[in-house]
Amino acid sequence: MNRHYDLVIIGGTAGGLSVAVSSLRSGLPLVRILEEENCIKFPELVGENELDIGYGEKVSRVDAHGDMIQVSTNKQTYRTRACLVANRRRSPAWQPPLPVPDTIPRIHIDTIPHLVGDDDILVVGYTDHAVELTATIAAAGARVVLAAGGMDPNLLSPAGENLLRRLERERRATVLYRSVPDQIGEIDGYPMAYFGDRRTPDLQVDHVVFASRRETLKPADLGVTDAALASGHVWFVGEPDETSVPTTTPGWRAGIDVAAACFPDLDVDLKPHGHERRRRNKAVLEELCDEHYNAVITHFEPTHSDLWVLRVRPDHGSTSYVPGQYATLGLGFWEARVDDAEDPGLDTRWDRLIRRSYSISSRIFDEVGYLTDAGGVDELEFYIVLVPPTDANIPELTPRLALKRPGDRIYLGPKVAGRYTLAAVTDPGAAVVLLSTGTGEAPHNAMVVELLRKGHYGPVVSAVSVRQWHDLGYLETHRALEARYPNYRYLALPTREPDVPKRYIQDLIRDGDFEALGIDLDPTSTHVYLCGNPAMIGLPEEFDGKLEFPETVGVVQLLAERGFTLDRRRHPGNIHYEEYW
Repeated sequence: MNRHYDLVIIGGTAGGLSVAVSSLRSGLPLVRILEEENCIKFPELVGENELDIGYGEKVSRVDAHGDMIQVSTNKQTYRTRACLVANRRRSPAWQPPLPVPDTIPRIHIDTIPHLVGDDDILVVGYTDHAVELTATIAAAGARVVLAAGGMDPNLLSPAGENLLRRLERERRATVLYRSVPDQIGEIDGYPMAYFGDRRTPDLQVDHVVFASRRETLKPADLGVTDAALASGHVWFVGEPDETSVPTTTPGWRAGIDVAAACFPDLDVDLKPHGHERRRRNKAVLEELCDEHYNAVITHFEPTHSDLWVLRVRPDHGSTSYVPGQYATLGLGFWEARVDDAEDPGLDTRWDRLIRRSYSISSRIFDEVGYLTDAGGVDELEFYIVLVPPTDANIPELTPRLALKRPGDRIYLGPKVAGRYTLAAVTDPGAAVVLLSTGTGEAPHNAMVVELLRKGHYGPVVSAVSVRQWHDLGYLETHRALEARYPNYRYLALPTREPDVPKRYIQDLIRDGDFEALGIDLDPTSTHVYLCGNPAMIGLPEEFDGKLEFPETVGVVQLLAERGFTLDRRRHPGNIHYEEYW
């Protein structure tokens, strides 16, 4: 049976679906997608756009037939004005971006294992194919993290980009845009992904799935004849330098190129999606917010103009966290700034999202005066300072966040993470010392509450160094906490108040302040937590097998001289640290 179409697309991939949707919206009424499998990568798009799909149709020949293209499958024959080959295949020379020993189980390339609802899956890749795998895993109900270091969302196909944003917006996937693991190990039969940057936690997962690099199919793979190629109406998704076929176009602009070449009568916007969508009217701004934001700001309390406590409630998903962990906040580049600084490269990033991770703080007391329970909240609290622009650095997020108020929309990442927790404190009688600078006390607020709420009876001290008294957003709350719990002390160190002697965190150790509070700083019974200025922390570097401390003496060096050791991956210690910038 011959069926006539305007456009036949071979392959229900992200690129193929993008072209189908854009073609229908541009005025082509007859578009058919031929999918060899019995399912499609992004099923959400099928119903929403009323796509016409032939499942289980394997193409055997593509030939010219007069001024039409004839596509033959195992089920029927189509005649069409144009044909797009959207299927691609794994490049034979492709290898995972890091060594993966054969002895590590549960490692997959381009295949999705049998999943159960509570499985944790790590997908590694940065292309449409990685998004396709991520979407399929999320649809199965598993928890999925996409490690997409190097991904540029504007170079994904429109369907891939939009679905990725939907997965983030609905908090069904965590996307690490800048991170990829540098090592895959194995613990108790399960893969462990190790990341080289401290802000990305090592992840033990049920499965790791690598998304391979895809390459363009050759005409012979589908029986595409020379006559069909010569017509100029058979196109392939892929990079032009991957094949000798002249009608090859990247997936993110395939629909534009096919429409311009084959359907000049269509009214098609020939601009690429993404960064060239620059009409700054209200409708576009609302569309961008709806596309990206998935949470609302419920509380915004300025301590002063440059320091705020805010709370965020997501539209979907859990808000449970372990005290000390962090979450990701985001706003669009299209949002106004509180200052007059100009973002470098704004023209190419105007409709993209700015993301930054912030440690989760705690309001400490709930509405009725009890200590808050990290597992029972429906919103997350953050403690954020405005970062001013300098010649060397133009901050992106906080100057936009400064203009927000309760009720405004924001992006909240789907997964909280971080290794900076109280997991090492197993003795309820141990001394716990929390040292911070500025808003680095945010995770310590949650940690203090957790310790006291669970009946920790050993001494707990939180010390924070700031410039002035008004930089202490939680001062009065901590004073109330001290009055209620005799084993808790809060030490505030303003360094630029005329009536207060200038002292730093390091001075508390040198001058015996902790001993005066009854804390011996004994490494056998004390845990120290450090968050804030790297100069305060003072991490050493290793040279020729020896540790060398920085010129400015930090807390780590002072504690190391007393027998304390750094808590590092695979080497537990009693100095725990989180570099805040």
